Amino acid sequence: MSFIRTPAVAGLFYPADARQLAHDVQQLLAAALPQHLTPKALIVPHAGYIYSGPIAATAYATLRAIAARIRRVVLLGPTHRVAVRGLALPGAEAFDTPLGRIMLDAAAGRSIAHLPQVTVSAQAHALEHSLEVQLPFLQSVLTDFTLLPLAVGMATSEEVAEVLEALWGGEETLIVISSDLSHFLPYATAQRVDHDTVQAILDLRQPIDHDRACGGTPVSGLIVAARHHHLTPHLLDLRNSGDTAGSPDQVVGYAAIAFTEEIKHAN
Repeated sequence: MSFIRTPAVAGLFYPADARQLAHDVQQLLAAALPQHLTPKALIVPHAGYIYSGPIAATAYATLRAIAARIRRVVLLGPTHRVAVRGLALPGAEAFDTPLGRIMLDAAAGRSIAHLPQVTVSAQAHALEHSLEVQLPFLQSVLTDFTLLPLAVGMATSEEVAEVLEALWGGEETLIVISSDLSHFLPYATAQRVDHDTVQAILDLRQPIDHDRACGGTPVSGLIVAARHHHLTPHLLDLRNSGDTAGSPDQVVGYAAIAFTEEIKHAN
């Protein structure tokens, strides 16, 4: 039986008031430096907006020029509260946010349901912020889209990549991987560690360890798929909570990375 997932972290990670939320997201997007890219996939952080919102906005601002053609978002994020084997669908019909309702792509969900690493867990999604915090940005940038959210637990890079392959689609499908970087290191240490992690991603080297990125498993799966599809990664933004709204004593790292398809030149 399907249901509607209600917001779990509205009022905590981002404003619960719709007008305030819309205003804050638009302000973050307006402040993002323009990037002339057409992403197939994005890596975006998922902390509270005062911490990672500016970095997330840098990623989502790249969608402005192609927003009208994106009709489906495949969103993967790590589980923080509920242990899951594989990748979990929510079993929901839609996800609500203060900005409105996003319908889920039921047909896409059915198309991967046969894979052994794909499960259904409403519990894994119920309180999970890594997926939820991306939704107001997507609602603010895109016009008309469906969502396929997957909470990623214990899985191999290849298992994640197999799911991404099945959902790859064409220019109508955007892939978003939700991940922060290092956690609770001193500022200078975090800068070194996060730089190395980002360099590995830019070099399409995996696996990315969980102590380097909480979304290391879905990021690693994207790297496998990106190599297969000859995607090119571009670093858009790399900062940490010490740069935005936190103490420099213990910081969390955030990166925005876009993956674009190689331009095919006619002979």
